[in-house]
Amino acid sequence: MAKAAKELSALEVKRISSPGMFAVGGVSGLYLAVSKSGARSWILRCMIGKKRRELGLGGFPSVPLADARNKARDAREKISQSIDPVAEKKALKAEMEASNMRKLSFKDAAIKCHQKNSAEFKNIKHSAQWINTLKTYAFPVVGNLNVDEIELQHIKAVLDPIWKVKTETASRVRMRLEAVLAWATVSGHRSGDNPARWSGHLNQIYASPAKLKKLKGNIHHAAMPYKELPAFVAHLQKGKGMAARALEFLILTGTRSGEVRDAVWPEVDLKEKVWIIPAERMKAGREHRVPLSDAAIDILKQVPRYIDTDYIFPSIQKKVPLSSTGISKPLKTYNPNYTVHGMRSAFREWIAEETQIQNIVAEMALAHTIGDATEAAYRRGDLFDKRKELMQAWSEYVGSHVSGQVVSFSR
Repeated sequence: MAKAAKELSALEVKRISSPGMFAVGGVSGLYLAVSKSGARSWILRCMIGKKRRELGLGGFPSVPLADARNKARDAREKISQSIDPVAEKKALKAEMEASNMRKLSFKDAAIKCHQKNSAEFKNIKHSAQWINTLKTYAFPVVGNLNVDEIELQHIKAVLDPIWKVKTETASRVRMRLEAVLAWATVSGHRSGDNPARWSGHLNQIYASPAKLKKLKGNIHHAAMPYKELPAFVAHLQKGKGMAARALEFLILTGTRSGEVRDAVWPEVDLKEKVWIIPAERMKAGREHRVPLSDAAIDILKQVPRYIDTDYIFPSIQKKVPLSSTGISKPLKTYNPNYTVHGMRSAFREWIAEETQIQNIVAEMALAHTIGDATEAAYRRGDLFDKRKELMQAWSEYVGSHVSGQVVSFSR
């Protein structure tokens, strides 16, 4: 039997400085290894199966003598139970590395999911809306959480504040939450059920969007009657600020809020008096040429053109467009019951009541999708000249409050 090594004290171990392997006793096979550079570390010499092995137990003095002896005893106990401490250590390290690989924040998962689906979006605007809704409503709540930590309570924290007041938006947010978590699951970053799924899960908690939409439909948010528009436009013209100019331009062109807010100078030809909205910014996904009346041209000549942005109606920050809240502020101040979108209804009502314009011309002026043989027949030339006359007459009508005359377009 091999002679047991003398059990050294902590002070004796501390004094060892020459290179070599020094048995410290207390546990069979425990050595202090001293390199030529003076670095010192603990080594346990042992037999694992039929192989002689040297197990590293840490450096000295960060691992003191007492701890080194405890580690050596634990290792020998595992060996006696046919457990390979080396293999066990490698397995734990691999598991930790795999766990770290699986860790991914919801924010990063959403960005990766968005990039993966980029080719499937209808247009650039849809792509931007997809990620922006998550940035607005989900990131502040779950953005920094690991996707494998997200549960029902987190989904509810996102949806509860907006489900009844912004139902359509909330429904889209839910679907995008579900998509991100589904992507994270198949990508190996989480496991288990998807807490954002609707059928058999969230539909037991929230009222269906369709029912809420029907209930909201009974709440009256009136469009401004077209006969009130001349007075309102006169009121707008007295106001200062980009929002007033943008809203007046929206009224004169019969376009949607987003189309005006995201408008950029390269889309406008002042000489030809036309604003060409590209297909990716249109609801119907088709390019729309908007004839610009003299009044609309005047607005474009009046608004400042900034060097650091192409937006025609930028926000105070210049580099981003006006928000939907910003452009509606002049109207809400004037009458909170009216909506910006209602301006298009007023335009359509004026056409029906005060003109004899063909329905196809009116629908094309509003960039509506008609979807029948009649539209196909007219689409070749998009009735631009007729719409040009219509938009000029409309601008004269809404500006008639100054002269006190109401202009009627009967041709």
